[in-house]
Amino acid sequence: MESQESGLISATLASRVGDGADAAQIADAIVATWDAVNDALSPIIGRGGVAALYNRSLHLAGLRYPWLADLSRGAQMVMDLAALKSALSRQTSADATAGGTAVLQTFYELLARLVGPSLTDRLLRSTWAPS
Repeated sequence: MESQESGLISATLASRVGDGADAAQIADAIVATWDAVNDALSPIIGRGGVAALYNRSLHLAGLRYPWLADLSRGAQMVMDLAALKSALSRQTSADATAGGTAVLQTFYELLARLVGPSLTDRLLRSTWAPS
């Protein structure tokens, strides 16, 4: 069963790319979503905090999608969205969507474990809004 936040993430991506999107368009939508996440959370937990959760999410999602694993190597304190965009663009549309959604879902789950699902929903509400 799909969780509510997973449904919101999928709906956000679908509204940003539409049907028949290629991997590059999907990568653009995922990076735009990450920009929105960074903008929403940086004033609260700092850019380093967002980057740490992002990199941990990449690592965990990389267990299911090995092509994401190289993006999380090392102790990075930045979000290398150019590298993510490049990696997503090299995949099929289905794989780019699945891998990108997995990273966002993992990030949501990590943040929810730290601050609770209710606060996580409030903090990220604007992120899931259609662009």
